[in-house]
Amino acid sequence: MSFPQFDLAAFEAASGPARKAMAVRLDEICRDTGFVVLTGHGVDDAIIANQWQAMQRFFDQPLADKQATAAPYPGYPYGYLGPNSEALAKSKGHDTPPDLKESFNGGPAEVPEGITDPDALAFRYVPTPWPDVAGFRHAWQNYYAAMENLAGRIMAAMAQALSLPSDFFAPYIGHPISALRALHYPATQGAALKDQQRAGAHSDYGSLTILLPQPGSSGLQIARDDGWLDVPAPDGAFVINIGDLMARWTADRWVSTLHRVVAKPDQPARQSIAFFHQPDWDAEIVPLDGSSAYPPVRSGPYLMEKFKATGQ
Repeated sequence: MSFPQFDLAAFEAASGPARKAMAVRLDEICRDTGFVVLTGHGVDDAIIANQWQAMQRFFDQPLADKQATAAPYPGYPYGYLGPNSEALAKSKGHDTPPDLKESFNGGPAEVPEGITDPDALAFRYVPTPWPDVAGFRHAWQNYYAAMENLAGRIMAAMAQALSLPSDFFAPYIGHPISALRALHYPATQGAALKDQQRAGAHSDYGSLTILLPQPGSSGLQIARDDGWLDVPAPDGAFVINIGDLMARWTADRWVSTLHRVVAKPDQPARQSIAFFHQPDWDAEIVPLDGSSAYPPVRSGPYLMEKFKATGQ
C-alpha cells in the first residue's frame, strides 16, 4: 500500500464538497491505519531547524553532562532518560531487553491558573530540568508551542472527520498536559539482543502524537496484516498517529496502532522528536457515540494510571 497522506493547509483552505471529501478521507485513515503523513502543516522551518540543532548539541555531550538533567527520582516525568532505561513493549505485556535509545523529556511551560489537584502538580506540572546547553530551552519551548498550536489545528480537522463542529474539541484542550520527547537512537553495532528494538512495540497513550522523524531515516514501523509496514520519513512532513485515549473517545471507531522502531545490525544513528498531545487534566472523556463502550475518565488521572501500570 502507499502510505496515507493528508494536506492540512489544503483542508483548511477548502470548502463545501471538497472539504467534506477530505474530512471523509481523514476519517478513513484514522479507521484503517491510525497513522498519516501530514503535509501543509505550516510550522516555521527555523523553529524545526533550531530544535534539531539544540537536540544535537544535547546528545553530543558526554554522558555525565546529560545525566546532570536526569529525573531526580523514579517516576519523575521529565529530564534525561539514559540508555537501558526503558522497554516500551512492557506496556503491552511483553518482557524484552531495554530499548536502544536515550531521550530528553519536557512538559508544559507553566501551571495554568486554578490548578490545585496535587496529582496534577506532582505528575504533569513539575519543572523540566533544563540542560546547560546554549539555546536549548529557547528552541525547545518554541517548538513545544508550535506543536501545541499544530495539535489544535489537527484536532479541529479530526472533529470534522467525525462529523462534529470544527471547534468541538476546543473546550477539552485549552490547557493540554502534553509532553515533548527528543529521541536519539545510537548507531547499532552488530545484531541486537533477541527481541530488542530501538523502541519496542507499543501504542501511545494520549489523543494524538505528532512525530518528526529525521528526514530520510528508516526504522519506524506499524503493525499491519500480521506483519510490519515501514513508515516513510519525507522531508518537510510530520507523522501523526492516534493514541489510546482518542481510540477510547471514538469508541474504537479510530485505531491506536501498535508501532515500533526496529533494530537492525549496523544501523547509523537516528533522531526523532515526538509530541504527545493530551487534553486538559480535568477533561472528561466519554465515548462520542453516546455508548457505554468505556466508562468516563478524566484525562490527567487516566494518563497517570497508564504510566504507573508500566512502571514509567
